[in-house]
Amino acid sequence: MVNLLKKFNIYRNLFNLIRNIVLWVIIIINWDTVAGIYNTTLTLFFAFVAFFMFIIAIKGYKAKNHYGGSSTLVCGLLFIFFAYYNSIIGFLPFPFVGFIVWWIGVLISINFAFSLLIKITIKKMGLEIQNQDGIESKNKKKNKLKNFIYLLTKESPYKEDISIKMEFIRKSFHSLGILLLLAYFGFIVIPPLAQIMNDNVLIIIEDTKWLYNILWGDTNDYPYDKGDFQVNIDFAAFGLIGAIIFMIISELIRILWGPEYSIFNFLTNSVLRKKEYNAFGAQIYLITGITFAYMIYLVGLSNILTFAVGMLIACFSDAIAALIGKKYGKHKVKCIGGDIKSIEGFIAGTGSAYFIALIFVGPIYALIAALIFFILDYFPTIIADNLLNPILITIGLSICIYLIGFPIGCF
Repeated sequence: MVNLLKKFNIYRNLFNLIRNIVLWVIIIINWDTVAGIYNTTLTLFFAFVAFFMFIIAIKGYKAKNHYGGSSTLVCGLLFIFFAYYNSIIGFLPFPFVGFIVWWIGVLISINFAFSLLIKITIKKMGLEIQNQDGIESKNKKKNKLKNFIYLLTKESPYKEDISIKMEFIRKSFHSLGILLLLAYFGFIVIPPLAQIMNDNVLIIIEDTKWLYNILWGDTNDYPYDKGDFQVNIDFAAFGLIGAIIFMIISELIRILWGPEYSIFNFLTNSVLRKKEYNAFGAQIYLITGITFAYMIYLVGLSNILTFAVGMLIACFSDAIAALIGKKYGKHKVKCIGGDIKSIEGFIAGTGSAYFIALIFVGPIYALIAALIFFILDYFPTIIADNLLNPILITIGLSICIYLIGFPIGCF
């Protein structure tokens, strides 16, 4: 019994010693310096991605994929803007910039672990990959990973045309843009999701104050109070940056190593277009364009409503035009640039663009937004319209509102 008490006292003293050391370290730590390190890390990440985008753009041009090369090059330039903005102003306050850096680390670890799993599986398959016709279909169904590798290595996964079902699956990701508006505005009786999330974070901080103090400093330095509207602005930026990091790491691996190493391809069973060979996918162009348009709002050069219009038209009108055109497009038209599209798709896309803008900015400005969308759709450039729509609609509406001077929503 005496020995047990002695051991207990030893462990208790050791625990108290470790706790005191941690507390002293916390006191010594300059949390402003820590915040600066996190912010610099995020800036370097943007610059790092931009560097690889420029390399991939060159690969795209060499592969005669001028559309993908040009779109990727513009994305790289926008990521330079992201890096510059983050180094000067900062997308997020501390500790949320720290959360994002941890998110980068987690995603890199998961993606590299998946890539290693694929590499090991390919080695184990050995000659099976070269003789896949001899594998029974029931065996392929039993091993989803092997089936995934087989489908992406038996022939080129980059298709000229894809089925309406796969088109719908690809375009369904565009609907995630509505989450950004729910985070910022809420909906009818639903408060902004940013406020709900912040309230929960405050509760967690209060319940685990000791852990928060170790990881992120004094709880009194947490940047938001309950009901703080700045939460809506910053949480929307947090969601955008988190989403772009989630997509970009997997896409870099797909392009640089091969589509079979992409965890995003594995999870979505996505079929790739020829335009995505040695270039990024449409989801990267879309989220990059939306993020840049939001950055324009953050610096005060646009209204949140014009941003919302640009984002929603980019997310939904383009998808509606593509799906309606593919399913019901009977009357074909050759666009400037050579692309073949349908009148039905133009009507559906432009009409939906007008009605989306009508809700937020009124009929006059809705016409302008729909016109910008139509021009970008009918006069296709070598830069992805997924990238241009959110940016040019936001900028175009902002300029027209400034020049015309009508109040938003009144005319």
